Amino acid sequence: MFEFDVVPGTVVAEVLGANREQVLDLVRDAYLWHEQNQTVNPDSYFLRFPEKPEARIIALPAYVGGTVGKAGIKWISSFPGNIDQGVPRASAVLLLNDYATGHPIACLEAAGISAARTAASAAVATAALTEQAPRVSMVGAGVIARTILDYLLASGLRPAALDVYDLETGSAEHLARYAKTQIDHVSVVPTLDHALQSDLIVFATTAASPYVGAATELRPGQVLLNISLRDLAPELLLGADNIVDDVEHCLKAQTSPHLAEQLSGGRDFITGTIGGLLRGQVSLDPDRPVIVSPFGLGVLDIVVGQFVLEQARRTGQAIGIPGFFGETTRW
Repeated sequence: MFEFDVVPGTVVAEVLGANREQVLDLVRDAYLWHEQNQTVNPDSYFLRFPEKPEARIIALPAYVGGTVGKAGIKWISSFPGNIDQGVPRASAVLLLNDYATGHPIACLEAAGISAARTAASAAVATAALTEQAPRVSMVGAGVIARTILDYLLASGLRPAALDVYDLETGSAEHLARYAKTQIDHVSVVPTLDHALQSDLIVFATTAASPYVGAATELRPGQVLLNISLRDLAPELLLGADNIVDDVEHCLKAQTSPHLAEQLSGGRDFITGTIGGLLRGQVSLDPDRPVIVSPFGLGVLDIVVGQFVLEQARRTGQAIGIPGFFGETTRW
């Protein structure tokens, strides 16, 4: 009852790298549980800094019932200035709590968990929308883009060609070199317009406001994964089918769907949720593009984190902290 473990990032990376297909299944299950009201996923809480408006730390509390039976909270920072120093933009920890007693049971390094659940959600939604995407574009070439590529491939999507675009050419070249180990035709493209021609377009940037303008022409059947949430002008969403992970969560914090709600005065532009899509309850218009906007649910972190903890304990790689609890009896 009073065990407490720490799982370091090296172990997290090892577990996730060896179990991508399992993570895809877990994330798919989590969306279905969320759709069936077997989860509790309150609002995320943003800590912002007056002298660093671009930076933030976010708290994502959540609970997942059923066979998982765990609550917890992810505490994740996003400091874009880190990129200039050559270090990761995001860092995170995940605290898991036992549902029976409420006691915390583990602390896991969670930047990798967060990236994996984000990437898996992108891959799960893509697999439900299309069986193939001959040409894929990555807009933004950081850790999230790299992880999404891994999970798209793990889900069975094998693009004939991949285009990479980033304002930082060096980042684009790094991702392109990584992708060439698995995809035959990989190009760093010089402009955003080039990237927007693909069948599947993944937005994984740090953009704070839309830069893909309202006049941009999107094709029927194109799939846009709006992972970074703020790249697209709201007018584009109003001309597309829109899939979100959770309506209340996604339509806030000046995301592109939130801007579309403000522009249109309502939420009729939302076609459905990822959970509904997985259950076959979403009808799409073949004459429109599809935009998927996952805000990022804490329940995904709980499900993936619990799996990582189980694997780390099974292999003896979880680090127990004796005496973590100061008191183990009431008297």
